[in-house]
Amino acid sequence: MKKTGTLYLIPNTLGDDTTLPAVLPTEVIQQATRLQHFIVENAKPARQFLKAIGIRTPLQQISMAELNINTPDKDIDQLLAPLLNGHDVGLISDAGCPAVADPGSRAVLAAHKHHIPVRPLVGPSSILLALMASGLNGQKFTFHGYLPIDTNARISTLKKLEQESRQHQQTQMFIETPYRNTALFEGLCKSLAPQTQLCIATDITLPTEAITTLPIKHWQNLFNQKQAPELHKHPSLFLFLA
Repeated sequence: MKKTGTLYLIPNTLGDDTTLPAVLPTEVIQQATRLQHFIVENAKPARQFLKAIGIRTPLQQISMAELNINTPDKDIDQLLAPLLNGHDVGLISDAGCPAVADPGSRAVLAAHKHHIPVRPLVGPSSILLALMASGLNGQKFTFHGYLPIDTNARISTLKKLEQESRQHQQTQMFIETPYRNTALFEGLCKSLAPQTQLCIATDITLPTEAITTLPIKHWQNLFNQKQAPELHKHPSLFLFLA
């Protein structure tokens, strides 16, 4: 059987290249810089990342294929062509760890189907970092991605998740498009019980990082006093435990 390459899962920073030394081990950077083939979520930020880590091969000579939410399932296997021809390939997300809340998982599953070795490399995961810093239950937790945009559907979902959290002592985690963060925060303050613990983790690993856990009643007071944190256009995770 012909030997395949290895698919390396290469973590990206969470929004600021100056954090590279703090969030990516030297060995990870060295491994990434020796590669010449990549599967990326979007080419432009991937090129910026490769330039920041000091890729050895000129960017013009790098093989780069995009895999995002618009990629048809029928095109996934052809992204693995370099791997099937014996070349190592790096998988890069726009931010954080690839294949976690990220379309790159489709390439990883396809690699397993073709018996291609997959090697995850160490780097920042906003989901795990937020959970670590929240003080909430790290034994039982669920990440839900995005909640419904419709107001009524969102309130209904939050009530259901709060009930599940209370029943199972399970931390509930989710994200929002940054420009809708403030609206989500207001919805949380109005929908959840006063004693429910809410953590807001913003700009994780960046110089402006802020992670705070308080009961909803305290968040409501801050909101009413116009002392709530600035969340607009700042990448944030929301976690609560009833």
